[in-house]
Amino acid sequence: MHRSGAVMSLNVFKFCTALRSLGSVMILLVLGVICLTYYALVITNFGPALFDGGINSVVALFVLFLFHCLLVMLLWSYFSCVLTDPGGVPVNWRPEMDEERGETDPLTGSDFSVSVVALQPSGVLNDQPNQRVRYCRKCNQIKPPRCHHCSVCGRCILKMDHHCVWIVNCVGALNYKYFLLFLLYTFLETALVTLSLLSHFLAFFSDEEIPGTPGVLATSFLAFVLNLAFALSVLGFLIMHISLVAGNTTTIEAYEKKTTPKWRYDLGRRRNFEQVFGTDKKYWFIPAYSEDDLRRIPALQGLQYPSKPDLDVQEF
Repeated sequence: MHRSGAVMSLNVFKFCTALRSLGSVMILLVLGVICLTYYALVITNFGPALFDGGINSVVALFVLFLFHCLLVMLLWSYFSCVLTDPGGVPVNWRPEMDEERGETDPLTGSDFSVSVVALQPSGVLNDQPNQRVRYCRKCNQIKPPRCHHCSVCGRCILKMDHHCVWIVNCVGALNYKYFLLFLLYTFLETALVTLSLLSHFLAFFSDEEIPGTPGVLATSFLAFVLNLAFALSVLGFLIMHISLVAGNTTTIEAYEKKTTPKWRYDLGRRRNFEQVFGTDKKYWFIPAYSEDDLRRIPALQGLQYPSKPDLDVQEF
């Protein structure tokens, strides 16, 4: 039994090491797919069509404009995911009694409360009613609410959703919105490319002569297949995360609370949405937050979350 456990630990360690070693390879793969798509759509197909005149030029201009707008947002969101720390537990962090907030805060009004734990003068943690203190034995530190340990990163991540190999980073409290926007813009971009290259793809199976060199034709065919595959896979992933946001939960929490009929952090769809995207509508579709939202919504910092008082006994 002991040997079996040791072998399992070794396999997990090798798996985590393999994920870490992927590193820049996955980023280069993403950029490679983008470059291939850009070449097939812009350089060889719709770029030259701008000079055809008539309706073809109008269609090409529309496709290219939309493609470049989505590409900018996709890259901005992607590198925000890659470069933003998902949120780690501050050194020597201890739960503190949160200051009472006014009803003007849409996420911390009188109808909801933030679960906290007070620190005794002696240094011993004193549990408030129905509140449990969570401790990470790997990091040797107290874990804030909704925090989980990532074996790949080797540390605890605030409101951890999962470790994503595509961004070579964890998805947590501080970059979850950026990850969702990355999924959204990736789906829109790949769907646009798929529809734009559909006629070129169907031409491969027709008896008509197809203009262009074999290299150009092969590039267009490959770009269509790759973007179609990404569009379909990302769509399913995007739908799943939309449902998670609607219930104010993460992938890990959704698995852990399978048998829990009610979720303490489910504040209603609008408030659940605001805990991820903020209240400022100007910032909803860009990978950034307003200073006002960062100041007024504790959940965006990843350490405190409003919850339903009657369900505060739950903790994950």
